[in-house]
Amino acid sequence: MTTDLVTFDHVTKTYSGITALDSVGFSIAAGEAVCLAGENGSGKSTLIKILAGVEQPDRGVISIAGQPQDALNPRLSAAAGIKVIFQDFSLFPNLSVAENIAFSAELGHGTRLVHRARIADTARATLARIGVDIPLTAAVETLSVAHKQLVAICRALATEARLIIMDEPTTALTEREVRVLLDIIRRLKADGVAVLFVSHKLAEVLEVCEKVIVLRNGQKVAEGPAADFDAASLTRHMTGRDVAEAPPAPLRADAPELMRVEGLNKAGAFEDVSFTLHAGEVLGVSGLLGSGRTALAKALFGLVAPERGRITLDGRSVPLGDPLAAAGAGIGYVPEDRLTEGLFLTQSILQNISVGRLDAHGASGILDIGGLLAEARDWLKRLSVKAPDPDAPVRSLSGGNQQRVVLARWMARSPRVLVLNGPSVGVDVGSKAEIHGIIAGLSAQGLGVIVISDDLPEVLATCHRILVMKAGRLIEDIPSGQVSGTDLAHRLAS
Repeated sequence: MTTDLVTFDHVTKTYSGITALDSVGFSIAAGEAVCLAGENGSGKSTLIKILAGVEQPDRGVISIAGQPQDALNPRLSAAAGIKVIFQDFSLFPNLSVAENIAFSAELGHGTRLVHRARIADTARATLARIGVDIPLTAAVETLSVAHKQLVAICRALATEARLIIMDEPTTALTEREVRVLLDIIRRLKADGVAVLFVSHKLAEVLEVCEKVIVLRNGQKVAEGPAADFDAASLTRHMTGRDVAEAPPAPLRADAPELMRVEGLNKAGAFEDVSFTLHAGEVLGVSGLLGSGRTALAKALFGLVAPERGRITLDGRSVPLGDPLAAAGAGIGYVPEDRLTEGLFLTQSILQNISVGRLDAHGASGILDIGGLLAEARDWLKRLSVKAPDPDAPVRSLSGGNQQRVVLARWMARSPRVLVLNGPSVGVDVGSKAEIHGIIAGLSAQGLGVIVISDDLPEVLATCHRILVMKAGRLIEDIPSGQVSGTDLAHRLAS
């Protein structure tokens, strides 16, 4: 009989009277991959912090290898082989690959001397264990996101990890990189390492995990073999409702041309990009990491200055490389990284929405604050931003609500074209469906929407046409109803 590696028994945690975990129980066996699913605010982060020893439960028992832990702390958790790989990976960007991998293991040796040969041997052996070849001397800051993640996994393995917790491990990965990561998880399982896998991408979760645990409002609402779940049932357990994705409504045959892009070129980023966008059309641009899609998205809003080419909106030329001119012409841009590029995190939710409308509510140097905030409150309501206190810092919101705040800021400006770069990156399944509904609503109002994404189900669910981008060039223009997800993935990777 195999002893469970980790067991939670009626674990409860409250914060200031709010229950984050309510009598949650489950177990994880050695070599088992378990999916921890739930929307933002469901209790996943609290559960991970308790496993890592960062937070202490109010009630319940945590056992590791059959031994109850009276007071689990970060040191004891790490010594027991529990390692957490957070979304930011927590690596040292100025150190080499080898130094990052061997760092914790070297601390365990308790010596003040740096043993370069031992560091290299540890890193080399750990990389070989997962079948990956990354230059040992490369500075981590120069690596791709996928390689940084692999370095973080190797660092955990170098200290004899028995349970690796991966928090949203595929958020910033391309389809090809996700496949590599899933293969590595399979190798870890075969080697007896357990994996707790937290992700909003349901298909990949079900592919790699043996068991699924679903949290909702701090309670465990479902648990069972992964084979007993599909994306629809998992979504239903997570949200408490059915979330159906309908294809976009057909575009009107007489929809007028709204935007035209001709011969846009930026050396090293994209080349000879040309396309049209019609009123009410949702146009997808999809490509792997490095395809040029993000640079193109920024160029459409003036954040990247092409050397040549032309953008026209409603027949009028839009100056290139000038975001103020682009915004003035009626182009809005929602960035992929909303935390560093899209929001003022310490400012209030209302201030984040109203900042784009200061000039519209000022006369003779006097700002009509009442009118400004009333308009912002109206957009909070129209986009269903769930905010108990609109004056709270925007960083207090979930990812999905933060994304709606960025959308609200632009919608208050009445744009003609909205460029959405990764519109649902890092949001839960319920919020993702709601954001897709907002995109459909914008299309129905006659806006032109450009969705930049490598999330193929998202592109297929929201877009009328899909432009496939590779090596900086648009290579295909496909009506979304004429391609499957599998076929589209093949076209992107081939």
